[in-house]
Amino acid sequence: MDPRDTPHTAQLFGTDAEDLKPLAERMRPRTLDEIVGQQRLMAPGKALRRALEAGRVHSMVLWGPPGCGKTTLALLVARYADADFRAISAVLSGLPDVRKALAEAEGNFAQGRRTVLFVDEVHRFNKAQQDAFLPHIERGVIIFIGATTENPSFELNSALLSRCRVHVLDAVSVDDIVAALERALNDAERGLGALQLTVSDGALQLIAHAADGDVRRALTLLEIAAELAEDGVIGETTLEQVLADRTRRFDKGGEQFYDQISALHKSVRSSDPDAAVYWLVRMLDGGCDPLYLARRMTRMAVEDVGLAEPRAWRMALDAWDTYERLGSPEGELGLAQLAIWLAIAPKSNAAYMAYNKAREVVGQTGTLDVPMHLRNAPTRLMKGLGYGKGYQYDHDAEGGIALDQQCLPDALAGTEFYEPVERGLELKLREKLVALREARKQARGK
Repeated sequence: MDPRDTPHTAQLFGTDAEDLKPLAERMRPRTLDEIVGQQRLMAPGKALRRALEAGRVHSMVLWGPPGCGKTTLALLVARYADADFRAISAVLSGLPDVRKALAEAEGNFAQGRRTVLFVDEVHRFNKAQQDAFLPHIERGVIIFIGATTENPSFELNSALLSRCRVHVLDAVSVDDIVAALERALNDAERGLGALQLTVSDGALQLIAHAADGDVRRALTLLEIAAELAEDGVIGETTLEQVLADRTRRFDKGGEQFYDQISALHKSVRSSDPDAAVYWLVRMLDGGCDPLYLARRMTRMAVEDVGLAEPRAWRMALDAWDTYERLGSPEGELGLAQLAIWLAIAPKSNAAYMAYNKAREVVGQTGTLDVPMHLRNAPTRLMKGLGYGKGYQYDHDAEGGIALDQQCLPDALAGTEFYEPVERGLELKLREKLVALREARKQARGK
């Protein structure tokens, strides 16, 4: 008996080998009509869809979150263009793999056949590796399709971007994910239809929400739930096991990270405590280092709250210290309180703007001399040269301020860097500063 005829090996060598693939792979769309989501790009009549249906394909970069259909779209591009499909991963491949793929494409090109070269995680390739594709794209040897979860403007060479169109793919909506799950449940050939599972609409909604915009993840969760189902029913008990370890999309060094810290900072600046604590929790939930958040919120206290509420600076340092002493989860409450306080506090970036303005002036004016009366004169020679001559000791002056004493270099006399706002403590500081500046002008005018 041929060993390939045994039940186990027959499944491996026969058509049932398809069943060994994960559900998400088996249910990968085979036509444009099967794609869920991405209506902005793939709805009937849209430019990209019309081009694919006509076989007019172009090199492109697909930018979007995990599980939104980047690989599927690349496969369909090859299918509709009647081209060979070759895929490499920037995570697993190096320059030798790139050269091998390009050599195969050159062979196809010489025989009059096109090749779609799909590069997953293309942002992980360095400049030299990205440059290797350029001449082959220009000559039409390959239809280049790069997939990335990171902003192409920051991660890809401008030369590569200039030869490709960037298509932005969105996270798939809950309703569209539910539609994909229903298709998998009803498809007896590729999906789970033969199992005749019973799943409530509410259960599908829970799975779709847990997938967080990722169709592949949703199908994987459904497949796990099907394996754990009791008597063909996917109920609450089953879902509790499957969805126990839910995590949200978050990349500690990527686009999601910087988008969310930007949202936190701008929510504080906009005095929205609800949004501020939400984005703080989102980042903590995604695995962000709490000490990083403490440092960033200390910067917010200095940059955006400033002298309108000087206590915010101290509170930021106290929250930072509290977390270091308590750790998680108790210390995270201190960070949450800080985020709320910073958002509610009056705002002023006047000191921040004064600092930047002074830096700009220093850069433009160079090394201006310190006025002679402000210079220290520890030696007889320096005193003889006029160092310190005419200096007025402010504590001895009327009101404690020598109003006619100039402290800026002569070339900058009268320059004003700090302009307090009319909010919080700076309202009082502004009143005092306006009066002080006016008194100086009058005293110097005499």
